[in-house]
Amino acid sequence: MRHIKTIDDITKDGDVEFGEGYDFVEDAADADAILMRSTDLHGYDLPAGIRAIARCGAGVNNIPIEEYARRGVVVFNSPGANANAVKEMVLCMMILSSRGIVQSMQWVRDNACDPDIMADAEKAKKAFVGRELAGKRVGVIGLGNVGSKVANACVNLGMDVYGYDPFISVEHAWELSRDVQRVGTLEDLCRGCDYLTLHVPSKADTIGMIGAEQLALLAPGAILINFARETIIDEDAVDTALHKGGLAWFATDFATPKTVLMPNTFITTHSGAGTGEAEALCADMAISELKDYLENGNIAHSVNYPACSMGKARAASRVACLHANVPNMIGQITAVLAKDNANVQRMVNESAGENAYTMFDTDEHLDQSTIDALKKIPAVYRVRVIK
Repeated sequence: MRHIKTIDDITKDGDVEFGEGYDFVEDAADADAILMRSTDLHGYDLPAGIRAIARCGAGVNNIPIEEYARRGVVVFNSPGANANAVKEMVLCMMILSSRGIVQSMQWVRDNACDPDIMADAEKAKKAFVGRELAGKRVGVIGLGNVGSKVANACVNLGMDVYGYDPFISVEHAWELSRDVQRVGTLEDLCRGCDYLTLHVPSKADTIGMIGAEQLALLAPGAILINFARETIIDEDAVDTALHKGGLAWFATDFATPKTVLMPNTFITTHSGAGTGEAEALCADMAISELKDYLENGNIAHSVNYPACSMGKARAASRVACLHANVPNMIGQITAVLAKDNANVQRMVNESAGENAYTMFDTDEHLDQSTIDALKKIPAVYRVRVIK
């Protein structure tokens, strides 16, 4: 029996199912893995027995991923599972910011007691005249799970769509509409845009990437949409652009102390992925990742270890070593196995940055002394006997 600790409300209805061979425990000290969503784990007293953590969502800023890597804990996320929900919210914000819809509805509420409201509404509607999306230029920064969907949807709306992503994957490049025009620099993307929407993670090279210089390149009265991360923009520059009129509107999913004081904003409660469908898809993906890792040692969608798969564990024994990405690690592992006369059927080694993962199948179960010898190899963080 494998034991799972859940943190946070994983789905709206609370329904989380791992299937036969799994149960849920109250104390993380009794668990093999953690399934969680938004709790900040920085400073969390993580029990030594935890082998993996799966985050129901894409962002992992709330998890100390490198610290956990050095402890041999694989951290998974669920990229793309909530992409459609975020895409729909971005399109919603583009329309709300363009048509005066919220302001128009508020006028009706404010004048609800007017006996001549129908006639007066006809007169008032001139104040809420907006613009259509069709034919307007939109710049999409980041063409990953969400950005590629936003770009394709904008094409379908008849917009002139430009995309910027120097690190676009082959998978997402194939998914992108041929009508999305890719540009090579951020400046070229921003120049003349009526709309700019952001879909990149928060990293050293993206923090503050949209500042005064980029905003000045947009078309007068442009609309900025940030449903990526609050750190992607220079908030002071956005505030100045809104006050001076360079930006007509700013829509964001992050209610920071600064954004809530800015004029002409739509600010939501980090609700971009807030649908029941997205929650269920994220949970399903995270559960599938955890099960494959716990049962077979396979890694998919980890943020601190490389992708690695040897299929279903069918040999007499399968062992995984989580270790630093250093020279001669394979040689040291095979040297230990040779002393035990272990017959290795298959072995896979993958690396990602400073961390690496080695997994192998053997014809017979290894002696405990061999497992202990593997654990003593310098820079080996953890050894798992999967089967």
